Amino acid sequence: MITVVGWDGSELSTRAVSRLHEAALVVGPQPLLAQLGLAAPTAAGDELLDTLDHHLEHGEGPVVVVTEGDPGFFGVVRTLRDHGLAPDVLPATSLVTRAFARAGLNWEDALVVAPAGAHQLARVVNACRAHPKVALLVAPGAGPAEVARELAPTTPRALIVCEDLGGPDERVTHSRMGEATTRPWKDPQVVLVVDPLHRGGERGWLAGAQPGPAEWALPFPDAVLPAEVRAYVLAKLGPRLGDLVWDVGAGGGEIAVECARLGAAVMAVERDDEACARLRARVLEHGVKVALTRGQAPPALEPLPDPDAVFVGGGGLDVIAACATRRPRTLVCVLRTVEQVPVVLDLLREHGYRAEGTQILASELTFQPAGSHTLTSADPVLVVHATPVHKR
Repeated sequence: MITVVGWDGSELSTRAVSRLHEAALVVGPQPLLAQLGLAAPTAAGDELLDTLDHHLEHGEGPVVVVTEGDPGFFGVVRTLRDHGLAPDVLPATSLVTRAFARAGLNWEDALVVAPAGAHQLARVVNACRAHPKVALLVAPGAGPAEVARELAPTTPRALIVCEDLGGPDERVTHSRMGEATTRPWKDPQVVLVVDPLHRGGERGWLAGAQPGPAEWALPFPDAVLPAEVRAYVLAKLGPRLGDLVWDVGAGGGEIAVECARLGAAVMAVERDDEACARLRARVLEHGVKVALTRGQAPPALEPLPDPDAVFVGGGGLDVIAACATRRPRTLVCVLRTVEQVPVVLDLLREHGYRAEGTQILASELTFQPAGSHTLTSADPVLVVHATPVHKR
């Protein structure tokens, strides 16, 4: 029999103490084992599955796996079950629960992210850009300094860094982003990344990320692209939580706002002052987050972090080429003339993309007072969609 015991530094339950006394072997992180002062034989958890397989193969008695907090929440329970083992689980308070409790914050509206390492830092940061309250379970290469460095200066956030929760060296630090990048941290466990301007909305029925919008391809007044075209563009962009989307030549920001409503982090680039003003107004109207860069592409693109998806609503071949060199998983652009299509397709293929063009013509059904109806056709729109031949 395998029992998993979660420990948060407080007194263990009677049942947990009993299992530890009965154990023929206790496996876990060395610092936890040292604090418990156990009489049973112990083994470090570095080679957990090999240790358990060897012990169970020889039938040497019950085993207890000791871990931090709630082992069913981004913890060892999944590892054991994926290995074909069905443990009995005795949880304690999770690190996330303790972190929000120490900060005095509710957390039913928070995202919880647990990167496997630095290679997932970009997705974590994009979630922090898009969501006002995120709890990060720290991993090597994905801690307070790294997150603060990536968020600054476009996304101001307050950081609450929690170290040794429940232990003798517990420390909860409210940090500005600049401080977080330079301050020496001693084994931080959880970082709460909070938008200081967020005041919360209505009480929800779902924890974490909220359901997607009830409607998309909205009827924006004075939109350059018809709703039918925007629906196609959004379908090809596939914006989602954890993604970063560029809207280049954003105009009034219809695509930028829609991507943000669907959960992605969005950066819009636009050079025209009036268009920027319309974009800001739409962002406020729909209560989303869009980082706006006022400038001319391609130079304005250089300091931006690499995107997952790109929409090019305006600009020449140099803009499309600059976007393609950043290797997004999908790139969508709108063209003005049929003659541009083969040129753009060739350009994208030269950059290692598989590309195709589509012409979209939408006709609006208009009812007349006499009961008849007519079809009013808008000008056709040419859309090119590209994906890399070899994904990054």
